[in-house]
Parts: sequence; structure tokens; C-alpha cells
Amino acid sequence: IDHRNRGMRTRLGCLSHKSDSYNDFTAILPDKPNRALKRLSTEEATRWADSFDVLLSHKYGLAAFRAFLKTEFSEENLEFWLACEDFKKTRSAAKLASKAQRIFEEFIDVQAPREVNIDFQTRELTRRNMQEPSLTCFDQAQGKVRSLMEKDSYPRFLRSKIYTDLLSQTQRRLS
Repeated sequence: IDHRNRGMRTRLGCLSHKSDSYNDFTAILPDKPNRALKRLSTEEATRWADSFDVLLSHKYGLAAFRAFLKTEFSEENLEFWLACEDFKKTRSAAKLASKAQRIFEEFIDVQAPREVNIDFQTRELTRRNMQEPSLTCFDQAQGKVRSLMEKDSYPRFLRSKIYTDLLSQTQRRLS
């Protein structure tokens, strides 16, 4: 089975489980959703609306945003951004080139299984950077994808049923 067919099945499977309400947060919150909901305060969840950075830096915020992106079929953007963040922590020169190649083949290359939406110039710059991979070889592509998520997906996430239902759940606990 090639990557595209497997990805399509996953996406179609996601549709069949999609619900109008997110009162069941098992698919959104990592490890033990009921405990997570008890730990997540309304104040924390509300702070996700303060800035995109606050959302990305919070474990449950990141999980909720990922769940939202899955409903929009654009989770590859977040997965690429996270892969780049992890890549920047690579300390082994031996692993650097192979990790870079994996990221490039999965997200950047034309027809990549989880190709991110970047312009031709950024794709070509990244391709040239791959000739001598460094910790900064994905910086421009990562910046474009982050900007796209912040300007496009983040505002929609804040208006989404996932976020509003999550806020309601945290508020309901207080009453």
C-alpha cells in the first residue's frame, strides 16, 4: 500500500468519526482525557487565544489544535513544524543528514506523502539547502508554514466547535 492510499483511508476514517460536538475528548487530549480535562483550567484554555505561541507551547493546546487540523485535512502543516522543531535539537552530525532527508521526502518534495503548501522559491531554496544540511536548512519553509497556520488555521481553530466545546467543558466543571 503506498503512502497516499494509506493517508486517504486515514482521512476518510477521520470523517466517519467526526461529530458535531466534542464532548468526548478522547481523540483530542493525550493520555487520559478525563484527567486532562480536570487539570486543564478555563484560564489556561482561554490563554490559547492570547497568541499562537501560547497555544503551541501548551501540551493540551497543541493536542486540540492537531485535532482541529485533522478535521480540516491540514495536519501535515503542524506535523512538519513539529518535525522541524525536533530536527533543530539534533546534536549528532551523523543523524543530521538522514533526519533532514526524511523530513524533505515526507513534507517538502513535490508529491511528498504529506506535502506542505509552500511556494516554489521556498521549495527550491530548501532543496538547495539539502546539499549541505544544517540545523537551519528548513527555517524558511518552517516559517512559511507557521505563518500560514497562524494567519489561517489558528483564527478558525478559535472559532471551532473543538475549542468552544473544550472551553465549555472546563467552565462546566467550575459550576
